[in-house]
Amino acid sequence: MNKKLKTGIIGCGKVADIHAAALKTLEKSVFTAVCDKDKKRAQELAQKYGVKAYSDVEDMVSKEKLDMVTVCTPHPVHRNPTIDALKAGANVLIEKPMASSLEDCDAMLSVSRETGKQIAMLSQRRFYSPCLRLKKAIDAGKIGNPSLGTVFMFGWRDEAYYKSDPWRGTWKGEGGGVLVNQAPHQLDLLQWFMCDEIEEIYGVWENLNHPYIEVEDTALAILRFKNGGVGNIIVSNSQKPGIYGKVHIHGNNGASVGVQTDGGAMFIAGMTSILEPPVNDLWTIPGEENKLKDWIKEDSDFFNSVNSMEYYHRLQIEDFINALIDRRKPMVTGEEGRVTVEIFTAIYRSQRDRQPVKFPLMPEYDMEDFDGRL
Repeated sequence: MNKKLKTGIIGCGKVADIHAAALKTLEKSVFTAVCDKDKKRAQELAQKYGVKAYSDVEDMVSKEKLDMVTVCTPHPVHRNPTIDALKAGANVLIEKPMASSLEDCDAMLSVSRETGKQIAMLSQRRFYSPCLRLKKAIDAGKIGNPSLGTVFMFGWRDEAYYKSDPWRGTWKGEGGGVLVNQAPHQLDLLQWFMCDEIEEIYGVWENLNHPYIEVEDTALAILRFKNGGVGNIIVSNSQKPGIYGKVHIHGNNGASVGVQTDGGAMFIAGMTSILEPPVNDLWTIPGEENKLKDWIKEDSDFFNSVNSMEYYHRLQIEDFINALIDRRKPMVTGEEGRVTVEIFTAIYRSQRDRQPVKFPLMPEYDMEDFDGRL
């Protein structure tokens, strides 16, 4: 049976155009409607793609009988539209990060279980060819057990970027800085590649050279995993003009694999293009060391042959639609989306408490500082 799902979008800001292009072209998606509190913005996106415009989530999902929606609002306000869509009968794919707080994550996951509808987090870098190659090698045991994972994500955000939306650079509007907005892709890849649950994190953060924002522009952390692995995270928006994002995994047999997910300059949805293709930049598996050059050319040629800003979003949206049809888990579940939020929450709490933070983390209901961020 060639089943199709009726789809829609909540939040018609910059990244929504990427989602709309994907939903419009996917074979199993019947792109039907968009929703935004700003009715004019919803109408503009709706007109561009030939769909209906709404200003109320439940109204859109119910009237159009939508099977699936993507949530493209700023991350501190993912919770309410996600819950409204779930209760109205739709499955929900949420832009990264899943939320800015564990409380919001747990509320969404709870309603997902109550309604029997799925939620997932969009982390499209998992679909990059070099990332899939790396994961396949790890799962095949080619590096032994993952024993050391590192994340380096250095880039630059200027004052114009923070002025491009009123919510950027504020604790209330953005929920955090580089950890919450720029680093979630790499944080997600690290926990995915390490194939283990985190035991504890010690972290620190600072604002080094962005006095016009409230949030951190730099953060560092040390991780310990339950099965003995360790990790290191260094992320920053303080290096001009924008350098790279790398995730490297080292195994207990001495072999290492790595990926440079981002290079050239920081990508801004709806504002810039991706300058450099993702490539495997480290590969010391015995007998495969000489494959790196060919892989780099192959992956670069393919990446440059597609619309990279939309293609990988489309792959993950397609995976979510197929997961719903096939009644299986999607590539990035809601529970995995929560892990990313746990990681950056642990770093904020660790700075506040000046000590390692044990996992799993639960929401704090008796504190006034928003997990160490205020």
